[in-house]
Amino acid sequence: MKTPRFLLPAATAGVLALTLTACGGGGGGTTGGGSDAEANLEGRGPITYVQGKDNSNVVRPLLDKWNAAHPDEQVTFKEQTDQADQQHDDLVQNFQAKNENYDVVSVDVVWTAEFAARGWLQPLEGNMAIETDGMLEPTIEAGSYQDKLYTAPVSSDGGILYYRKDLVPEAPKTWDEMMGMCSIAKENNIGCYAGQFKQYEGLTVNASEAINSAGGSVLGEDGKPNLTTPEAEEGLNNLVDAFKNGNIPAEAITYQEEESRRAFQEGKLLFLRNWPYVYNLATTEGSSQVKDVLGMAALPGKDGPGASSLGGHNAAISVYSKNKATALDFVKFLIEEEQQKFFATQGSLAPVLGDLYEDQELVAKLPYLPVLKTSIENAVPRPVSPFYPAVTQAIQENSYAALKGEKSAEQALADMQKSIESAGAGS
Repeated sequence: MKTPRFLLPAATAGVLALTLTACGGGGGGTTGGGSDAEANLEGRGPITYVQGKDNSNVVRPLLDKWNAAHPDEQVTFKEQTDQADQQHDDLVQNFQAKNENYDVVSVDVVWTAEFAARGWLQPLEGNMAIETDGMLEPTIEAGSYQDKLYTAPVSSDGGILYYRKDLVPEAPKTWDEMMGMCSIAKENNIGCYAGQFKQYEGLTVNASEAINSAGGSVLGEDGKPNLTTPEAEEGLNNLVDAFKNGNIPAEAITYQEEESRRAFQEGKLLFLRNWPYVYNLATTEGSSQVKDVLGMAALPGKDGPGASSLGGHNAAISVYSKNKATALDFVKFLIEEEQQKFFATQGSLAPVLGDLYEDQELVAKLPYLPVLKTSIENAVPRPVSPFYPAVTQAIQENSYAALKGEKSAEQALADMQKSIESAGAGS
């Protein structure tokens, strides 16, 4: 079944600084890049791969492997910083300059629509098509804009519910069930539930998950805001009410990923919503109080698994590349099963190939994979809209006001709707 184009952004901070006023603004001009998209399709030779800081050392070993097999089509690594906003701005500047040396670039899934609308990305169709059979459907949709694939899924991500198995033998399947277990937290003098609720990109993630998991949406199928609905109000109210009654501890209003992780590892929480990276730290750090009692499950929804945020990074070919045939072969190389396994084991990156989540060798090393697959399969892809920066700002500001009790959920959603409409996403 095709997933609706609701909003569930990844935790990416950098896009906030950019405000788009028109789909074609800032360079490139038209979707698909016009003549640039038709040029150099047969070009072969050296290329450059651009990605953020390679903290897990996954890029260089793969480039060594590729370069050994392709002496006439060497790939040079252009390493960006580890800051998402700087990565984003670097790509924008080089696309605007039509830099032909940025051949293949790593794109956060939240940037796909923006870059495609500006005409900077080579459509992956016709002779430039890639094989998507076997990929998880949400990852394909996250790489698409206006029903056309522009970026190749390389790694994915999804939200996980962590819980204390010593206190809760079986994970809750619904939000109401989880809230009903908060009495256990109170009996043990710990907080019940936390996510990421500071006013930043993580709040967009958590608020969107709450709305979508209750059956609502931020953007509808038509790309317009769809927030003034009973379902959206129920979802946001789930968080608002939990802050009011203490099921979410007051200090969680300051939590980002790391603050919430530390609180959970220090034994201060019964439940935590966070990303898969927490697993390794929570089970290996000497100070962790939960290493032997860590449980993992899909995020709870209204009647079953909730709608997780969809994270991850894709590989895109610049329309300005002079060696697009080589660039395409390199992109195909990145999504091969062997490389996908390496990304998972070396960098703890979620594969985009569904079968790998049932690979016994991988699951033995990364036991959270089956849970993560459920999370990704129930995730909601990005909106097919280039106005994400304005959308996320509207969600953050109004959700934060509601969580602090400065606005009702109903008013916050109405204001959210107006802000998104005025930014252009409602036109």
